[in-house]
Amino acid sequence: MQSRKDIIEIFSTFVQFTSDRFGNWAIDSKLRRSMQNCLNRTPQESVDSESFWALYWYKFWQVTETQPLAEEHLTAYLQESCYWVSQKTVTSFASTQYQLSDCFQIAISQVEKIFQGFNPNHSFTLKNYATTIFSNSIRETLRQRHEVDICTDWGLLRKITKKRLLESLETAGLSPSEVSAYVLAWECLKTCYVPSPTGTSRQLPPPDLATWNAIFLSYNSQSNQQVNPQTLEKWLLNTAKAIRKYLYPTHNSLNTPKGGDDSLEWLDNLPGLQQESLVNEIIAQEEAATRNSQQSEINLVLITTISEIEPQLQQILQLYYRQQLTQDKIAKHLEMQQYTVSRRLKKAQECLLKSLANWSRDTLHISITSDLLKNMSIVMEEWLQNYYSRE
Repeated sequence: MQSRKDIIEIFSTFVQFTSDRFGNWAIDSKLRRSMQNCLNRTPQESVDSESFWALYWYKFWQVTETQPLAEEHLTAYLQESCYWVSQKTVTSFASTQYQLSDCFQIAISQVEKIFQGFNPNHSFTLKNYATTIFSNSIRETLRQRHEVDICTDWGLLRKITKKRLLESLETAGLSPSEVSAYVLAWECLKTCYVPSPTGTSRQLPPPDLATWNAIFLSYNSQSNQQVNPQTLEKWLLNTAKAIRKYLYPTHNSLNTPKGGDDSLEWLDNLPGLQQESLVNEIIAQEEAATRNSQQSEINLVLITTISEIEPQLQQILQLYYRQQLTQDKIAKHLEMQQYTVSRRLKKAQECLLKSLANWSRDTLHISITSDLLKNMSIVMEEWLQNYYSRE
């Protein structure tokens, strides 16, 4: 991939794929004009600062969430991060049927989630935060899709939780009465159709005639609506279809640039707002030194904690984050059970999170809440990936 150097290109171009490889950078003329107008109004010392403009557009997005301009600029900005994460992930999952472009679209569809979760006071940079979300999103989606792909409809219905079932049916647009009927049918299936101990729950065949009769009798005994076995089978198959669609959504591409030479100027529609925001961001730049100092202290706290934990925990962290090994591969390498690796990895992460929380309480004098710990956990995960990638 050819890296972008020019600020205007960084915030106004999008990756275009050719035969599942990087093809070229496509320019969005509307975003290009928007960036050019901004640069013309900005003090010269800030013109070439990528981090300045990333923070600028993030703040602008917070003020105007209903306007797509800031989101489009930031989506363009994150294209390279998304591409490299996608390439790295698809390479590590050599057996997956999903290509680089598939992983890219899975990840880039998470940009709104990234903007909503990012906090410049807690995270290092928007790019680093996005990299963590992109990676987690692709891995979770591939894992989830693999599970959906290998299950029969009946195996999927046996494995799904009630919470996911309800979410799937509600997302499918069913009425409350239909949802209740489908859920009752599913509960009767779960009660009456129990796989044999020697069978595989993923590859379950359809219930036999005796089991269908049991499901039929169980449903009609609990519902005022009397139905036949054929209707129950249709409902259950529709439920499985809704579950697959919910767990296996179609991602709309954010990769295609919008607009043309005749596009309206967003800046013309928002007089004064951008300039006022820009002044605030320039002031925010003066606070960067304080944040950098805090980040240096965080680095020291986490590096010190790593050096003080057990050698085996240090080794597991290196294998997991630096060599990108799965827990199964780590278990084979260290000759232990996978669940032991999982517990040891979690213990190491908890030690780091505790150190980070104590530092925040003692240095920043802030109260530790569950929401703050959740944000810290994301920051710590981001830091670990960057720390071991530099070794």
